[in-house]
Amino acid sequence: MNILVIEDELLIQKSLKRLLEKKGAEVDVSSTGKEAIEKILSNQYDRVICDLMLQDITGFDIIEESKKKYNIEEIGKVFVIITAYSSPQILEKANSYGCKVLGKPFEDIEDALMVFLKSE
Repeated sequence: MNILVIEDELLIQKSLKRLLEKKGAEVDVSSTGKEAIEKILSNQYDRVICDLMLQDITGFDIIEESKKKYNIEEIGKVFVIITAYSSPQILEKANSYGCKVLGKPFEDIEDALMVFLKSE
């Protein structure tokens, strides 16, 4: 499985990369939304794990840009949003894309990894 992790907190980014690779995934990382959009549009990912609050733009901005490549159904399958700020508005917006949302810190890292690695 080919995964892109978009996370600007390097400790979380590196930890997720290492844990996912241990499970056999190919993992690419990005710390900024702009770089992530370039990677999404020029590579093929089975899963995009996307932090909602990045330094430059939001995860929702990345999803909007990804519509150039994916239809809304594919976005719901490909994207998993991770956020420390899961307000009802954020959950509602994520639901409008059909995306799963996981709160940070993860309650159970094994459960989180299962969500990230589960193919639809």
